[in-house]
Amino acid sequence: MSRDSEPAGGARAPLGSDLIIPAAAVAFTLYYFYTIIDSPWTAQVSAFFNGSILLVLCAVFIVTVALKVARRQASLRFDTLIEPIAVAPKRALLFLFTLAYIVCIDWGGFTITTFVFLALGMMLLSGRERRNKRLILILAAALAIGGYLLFVVAFERHFPEGPFEHAFKAAMKAVGGR
Repeated sequence: MSRDSEPAGGARAPLGSDLIIPAAAVAFTLYYFYTIIDSPWTAQVSAFFNGSILLVLCAVFIVTVALKVARRQASLRFDTLIEPIAVAPKRALLFLFTLAYIVCIDWGGFTITTFVFLALGMMLLSGRERRNKRLILILAAALAIGGYLLFVVAFERHFPEGPFEHAFKAAMKAVGGR
């Protein structure tokens, strides 16, 4: 191998961590294909079409990484997963927020739990730019309520119900809605 193919300074980009999400996407898509076997054919076609696009994109990315590794422009190390070390506490806290979301969604319901998760996550990730607390709270509320209206009301999907969902249903009954 010639020195021309070595990156400047001899350092190879650690791309191992970049493969975590594509690997998870491939696993999820294959599981998704498995779960829709007994669904109506229209759902199967839609699932296969969308899943196939995701699989192709993941394959392109994985091949690109493999070529970089073969050319010695990159390695499969996971350095970027833990470095820079200064962001490790934020990553750990975001992971804990995610676990708390999963644990609390049955009690708090989809809307309130999603609002709290999004608000905390955005505030954590905004760092010192916390001047926009009002914007973060408005955005988190809009996304949580929008998610509820889209998935539960419009698509009639069942999500965990909490105080917001119960109040919304009661309000709809009071005004003669669903």
